Amino acid sequence: MTKWHPDPGQLRRPVYISLADQFTAAIKSGKLVKDDKLPAHRDLAYDLKISIQTVSKAYDVLARRGLVSGEVGRGTYVKAGGAAPPSPYIAERLANEIDLSIVTPVCTPFHLKQMKDVLHLIGDSLSPAAALSFRPNTIFPRHNEAAARWLSTLGVETTPRNLLVTNGASSAFAAALLSAAGPGAILAAEEICYHVIRPLADYLGIRVRPIAADADGMVPEALEEACLRDEVRAVTLQPNLANPTASLMPEGRRRAIVETARRHDVAIIENDVFGPLLSRRPRPIAAIAPERTVYITGFTKVALPGLRIGYVAAPDHLAATIANRHLMANWMATPVMAEIATLWLGDGTMQALVDWQRETLGQRHRIVSTALEGAAYRAHPEGLHFWLPLPPEHDELAFVSQARTRGVAVAPSTPFSLSGNPAGAVRVSVGATEADELRAGLDILASLLRAAPDRSVLAL
Repeated sequence: MTKWHPDPGQLRRPVYISLADQFTAAIKSGKLVKDDKLPAHRDLAYDLKISIQTVSKAYDVLARRGLVSGEVGRGTYVKAGGAAPPSPYIAERLANEIDLSIVTPVCTPFHLKQMKDVLHLIGDSLSPAAALSFRPNTIFPRHNEAAARWLSTLGVETTPRNLLVTNGASSAFAAALLSAAGPGAILAAEEICYHVIRPLADYLGIRVRPIAADADGMVPEALEEACLRDEVRAVTLQPNLANPTASLMPEGRRRAIVETARRHDVAIIENDVFGPLLSRRPRPIAAIAPERTVYITGFTKVALPGLRIGYVAAPDHLAATIANRHLMANWMATPVMAEIATLWLGDGTMQALVDWQRETLGQRHRIVSTALEGAAYRAHPEGLHFWLPLPPEHDELAFVSQARTRGVAVAPSTPFSLSGNPAGAVRVSVGATEADELRAGLDILASLLRAAPDRSVLAL
């Protein structure tokens, strides 16, 4: 058992967050180290004169921050160096559970048939290079050309030599981070952002600075302050249908961000995995500032999850570096997946899949607007998810727990929070289930919003 103990005189409301912050500081400072056992819930509650529920919620926050792990019958222990926080989506779906926690496009048996058909087609005409070559430059030139044409339809003009084909947007993002920022550098990101940013940056030795955001995305003045305070090397943004907040950054805001980046010579990583879903979209940041923007997009969020192909468009001074970083970690994208993407881009299948997805999501959002009439939430009718701020009287962790008890899984805000503190909101997916299940799940969420919160699980 550790000798360090929280200071009751430093506790502030909400008490569970304040308590979690004390433990976090102790872990980060080395006062608590790997395998140190935290006090038992009941003992700590007695010592601090707070409720057992408050201690439990504080430990839950620490777990979501990736700092501790609990083992039934053994207690709660500090993890090694603050491991990656858990994913916002549930690891295993329970029987009859409506899973609205994972962001995925709407998929039907038609999508599976499309994949089976194209695999048969490619199997009959597969080139020797795609199956036998170890050399990316013998396989990918025509795939880069197809990618350049696709990106042009999204408003990004680039050349095949400035493009890289990857195994999905995640590997593209890792290569971009290593190249535009790199170990020891400072990366700016929205305070509530894509949940992979913090753990990936930690693994790569990159320091992350949270930047304030509003309904239009990152606040330029906040980025300016960060650049004046620290030597920010790069900023990462998701201007189209941001995950998890569903914000759509107006072009004026994009230009303001670019002005700040130019003033301080900051590279921009533009994550546009949702952008193809928008029928009308502001100009990409890569079109406004092509000299400093690394643009990333892919197909798993807009066509079907199994098509793990991503594209990276980079300015001249970063293109070769990104390609080399990707080469060392991945060697090259899977040629068969690249063949499928190029074939579908050429014959119109890809655009048809994206168009179908967009239309179907419009139908899903009409279900949302009916079920949550009167509720304040942020959504776009062509997006895969929406952001649901909770009324002040509702505690986020309690709301998520109550929803799960009622058979509905939603994503809490804490995995997306760079500070680890809850934002008092949840992310809800509209594409992960059948339409009838979505409607039923939303009805349950609406009833929870209308009901008085369960005080038994709130901090005292």
